[in-house]
Amino acid sequence: MHQNNQQPIPNNQEDFKLKDTNPRLGERWPNGGVRGGGGWMSGDKITSTYDLVEQMYYLYVRVVKAKDLPTSAITGSCDPYAEVKLGNYKGTTRHYEKKTHPEWNQVFAFSKERIQSSVLEVFIKDKEMVGRDDYLGKVLFDLNEVPTRVPPDSPLAPQWYRLEDRRGEGKVRGEIMLAVWMGTQADEAFPEAWNSDAATVHGEGVFNIRSKVYVSPKLWYLRVNVIEAQDVQPNDRGRLPEVYVKAQVGTQILKTKLCPTRTINPLWNEDLVFVAAEPFEEQLVLTVEDRVHPSKDEVLGKISLPLNVFEKRLDHRPVHTRWFNLEKFGFGVLEGDKRKELKFSSRIHLRVCLEGAYHVLDESTMYISDQRPTSRQLWKQPIGILEVGILSAQGLLPMKMKDGRGATDAYCVAKYGQKWVRTRTIIDSSGPKWNEQYTWEVYDPCTVITLGVFDNCHLGHGDRPGGAGGGGGSGRDSRIGKVRIRLSTLEADRIYTNSYPLLVLHPSGVKKMGELQLAVRFTCLSLANMIYLYGHSLLPKMHYLHPFTVNQLDSLRYQAMSIVAVRLGRAEPPLRKEVVEYMLDVGSHMWSMRRSKANFFRIMSLLSGMISVSRWFDDVCHWKNPITSVLVHVLFLILIWYPELILPTIFLYMFLIGLWNYRFRARHPPHMDTRLSWAEAVHPDELDEEFDTFPTSRPQDIVRMRYDRLRSVAGRIQTVVGDMATQGERFQSLLSWRDPRATSLFIVFCLCAAIILYVTPFKALALLVGLHMLRHPRFRSKMPSVPSNFFKRLPARTDGML
Repeated sequence: MHQNNQQPIPNNQEDFKLKDTNPRLGERWPNGGVRGGGGWMSGDKITSTYDLVEQMYYLYVRVVKAKDLPTSAITGSCDPYAEVKLGNYKGTTRHYEKKTHPEWNQVFAFSKERIQSSVLEVFIKDKEMVGRDDYLGKVLFDLNEVPTRVPPDSPLAPQWYRLEDRRGEGKVRGEIMLAVWMGTQADEAFPEAWNSDAATVHGEGVFNIRSKVYVSPKLWYLRVNVIEAQDVQPNDRGRLPEVYVKAQVGTQILKTKLCPTRTINPLWNEDLVFVAAEPFEEQLVLTVEDRVHPSKDEVLGKISLPLNVFEKRLDHRPVHTRWFNLEKFGFGVLEGDKRKELKFSSRIHLRVCLEGAYHVLDESTMYISDQRPTSRQLWKQPIGILEVGILSAQGLLPMKMKDGRGATDAYCVAKYGQKWVRTRTIIDSSGPKWNEQYTWEVYDPCTVITLGVFDNCHLGHGDRPGGAGGGGGSGRDSRIGKVRIRLSTLEADRIYTNSYPLLVLHPSGVKKMGELQLAVRFTCLSLANMIYLYGHSLLPKMHYLHPFTVNQLDSLRYQAMSIVAVRLGRAEPPLRKEVVEYMLDVGSHMWSMRRSKANFFRIMSLLSGMISVSRWFDDVCHWKNPITSVLVHVLFLILIWYPELILPTIFLYMFLIGLWNYRFRARHPPHMDTRLSWAEAVHPDELDEEFDTFPTSRPQDIVRMRYDRLRSVAGRIQTVVGDMATQGERFQSLLSWRDPRATSLFIVFCLCAAIILYVTPFKALALLVGLHMLRHPRFRSKMPSVPSNFFKRLPARTDGML
């Protein structure tokens, strides 16, 4: 599918870099470039100016309705529709059966770049089921006479026009109400308009190509504290039940532990936590089950509770407990007289609440875009505005075959906080131009916006062989690439115009799928609030007062992702599951040899600074550069004489380093780095392992080889971890009498040291130690020092390891 990618990976490193662009952004700054003037930012309301995109001009035609249309002489009725024609482009409204006063209210947009005619024609036709559609009349417009409309001007009022005959020689019966104007993509009619760029799309595909804004469902944590149950009667009255509770919300199922004692009044006091989405469609279903046999459980009672009956709490104060009567299992199918025999029922004691003070994590914490608690009452004021102009893409690779040739129908999705946006799909273009601008409120600058580019496989071409992904609903939208931008790396009020490489890892290696051009601006509304945020926790305080376990968070995050994918997949048009999962990094927790290497080398690059400092100090001690060694001696003697200068010197030094580094600061937002990701030199088998399904679908011999490789890598990690533990245990054994002689020597040394330090001035001691460390090589021995020898002889707990 991507065989025509002729870019050899080793030779095009520049292609993987971020590039500066200089697009001709639309409107100039209002008020001569003065920010915040003249009501451009009036109070809390931010007006959309569309100044981060290139202006694209469109001819708009709003077809509102028609009246007094003639009926057919044959059928005695009229099935009218309107056809708007400009040069080779033709758009049609839906048709109405047997209606002489139809109302369409549809808008058509023709790209000015592709206009090839100076006349716009609007036809009214009568749809014939068998023969050719009957012509009822037309209206002509000279494009030179069409007015231009610029928002925030009010929409152009439609007018009635008399229909002309086919040759334009006279008026015929019937009128049509129209509005025709020239405008830009900032026009509010643009998102819903039929677009000449997508004239080849028909049927359901029309809905799948429009730009849309989606909102993630509001997610809550549902905490179910199962306390106890009473009068749990087993089916076999001759034994005491071994009971547990199973709770289910939608597809999420959790169980309590078995009650440790066999009793008809079991006690658990366990918390079960679920993710629930508003509006609450699922119910909490609780079943009390008896472990009759290790492989057999019997249901003793059941209850279903709607989620909206539970209290929503905004802090950590406990909610009230409630008793609920359990239905005996199978109660609904009993005869009426049998029901009366059930004189009493089992009860279950619960404390259930919807947690409003947590943030429900539905994305990786590394790329978090929102950290507000669920409950809106706990939200703070926004501290900034993020504006993103999605300009265009360049050099996109063909993603599928259409009519015997490669084609790409690209659209872009951006996700920040609860708001998702999707641009319109540009049909059959390797350099699509969207020029759409979107705005988000920012509540925390230390968050990430994610943008993904996808190939639309749902354009209603199912009737064509090799059509768009197999037709109207069966294909999966293909990933073209992803961009992440951390807002805290952006300077306030600066427009960043860059071209980001779209890099995707394939089983064959890293591949550049094209470039995405963006214009990004982060506007700070309150500098004081932003500085205040830097000292506060990233997540709401409930995450720290009553934290979840790591396993719980992983499970809850996966459930939240599934719910978001399902709910957005039910929107119209749907934001599909594969798109949502890619944007939310669903598979980021899976094992990958490549990622493990990348993270290892990230740690090594961090340690390299410490290693280089220690090497420099070693060179000073060994007098490799006598001038440096002398200067260090002088500095050391000054600090010994005036110890109160030590901390100020350290902080002053860091201040000067920071000032020096200001010249070399990054001028671009971060982007996908192939070298950092260890994607350039990765082994093909390691890539194949990364793309393997879970559980594996590879042959047994390959899995065995990978398992052996994993064992060897894990063995080395195990050795390093063991060595670190050994050093720590040696420190412990200094005073633990594991080695009586070593501990005796150490405590005698400590006593002597205490006496010496008590009587010796600290300056003199520090001077002696420092001069000893900085002594000339001729006074050094090549053998390890006494403290090092003593430490290495101390026992660790390795002797007790099996």
